[in-house]
Amino acid sequence: MKFFVRFLALFFCLIGAAAFARAQGNYEIQVYGADTVPPHSTMVELHSNFTAVGHPAADGVAATNHAEHETLEITQGLNDWAEVGFYVFTSEQSGLGVQWVGDHIRPRVRVPESWRWPVGVSLSTEVGYQRALFDQDTWTWEIRPIVDKQAGRWYWAINPALERTWHGPDVNQGVGFAPNVKVSYDFTKKITGGIEYYADYGSITNIARLHDQQQQIFPAIDLNLDPKWEINFGVGIGATAATDHWIIKGIVGRRFDWGKKK
Repeated sequence: MKFFVRFLALFFCLIGAAAFARAQGNYEIQVYGADTVPPHSTMVELHSNFTAVGHPAADGVAATNHAEHETLEITQGLNDWAEVGFYVFTSEQSGLGVQWVGDHIRPRVRVPESWRWPVGVSLSTEVGYQRALFDQDTWTWEIRPIVDKQAGRWYWAINPALERTWHGPDVNQGVGFAPNVKVSYDFTKKITGGIEYYADYGSITNIARLHDQQQQIFPAIDLNLDPKWEINFGVGIGATAATDHWIIKGIVGRRFDWGKKK
């Protein structure tokens, strides 16, 4: 009962935080599963994204075209139903060299397996700063419900994220809607292939016209070499004019276990 009360309290606090939510952009391209990092464990991930065909510099914001984004993500398991993650975003491109972009923090809670829900459910919120050179909206907040399910060899996950700018020109746009979806199939015990979809439809009360929406489709592969490792590769195709047209992404992660587990 105590857990249930705390879970509900945190849930409604995060819902309230949705009034200050917005996405980071293509520094961390990932559809979240509902699992959290176990207690006494730390997950270290490197997200590498190269924009092969993107947009030029505009309005004082650096170009995305031919930009290499490297993001360090460190996630610490707190207990059986909570974790907290921290991101360091960097960018490298011609004329600018290697640049620090910003940092985000992301607490997340989940429905524990002991509840025996038919699907996995968790809720994360992400707040952070990015330099105006890379995003005019310098302070942002995101709330991300997560639902997923493994059914035999098939897996699916839905992240209907709500986003908003806290400081920057998009403050007046209100809450935005940026859904992410993944569907995959285990071809072997080691190789999983699937499709990942990322979008930003603009304000939830005034959906942007298709030309101004961001929509990307990533055929992707996951390598299931070891339970402690996470390996994901994909090539993204931008489906609208507002989207970077070609992005190559990779995620390599390793979980480190500390202390004595139950």
